[in-house]
Amino acid sequence: MSKGYWVTSYRAIKDASKLAAYGQLAAPAVAAAGGKFVVRGVAEDAREQGLKERTVVIEYPSYEQAVAAYESDAYKKALEALGDGVERDLRIVRGVE
Repeated sequence: MSKGYWVTSYRAIKDASKLAAYGQLAAPAVAAAGGKFVVRGVAEDAREQGLKERTVVIEYPSYEQAVAAYESDAYKKALEALGDGVERDLRIVRGVE
């Protein structure tokens, strides 16, 4: 069974207070679903169409757990708190076996 990953690239942070409120709810939701932060911070370098913005990579024990975590009620509450506070791209991908 391959691991699952959330790969999130932020394009713009419009409201830092909404991002902070999201973080307070998202971190425990991620942990409760078995997620482990691998990368969390502003990019040191950006190439091609990349932006020097926040990037987050979260590893889950399986792809299915990664999908379930995103669909969980706890994470939905975090997304509600985030609202329109950021522009970002979140992808759920399978790890290489």
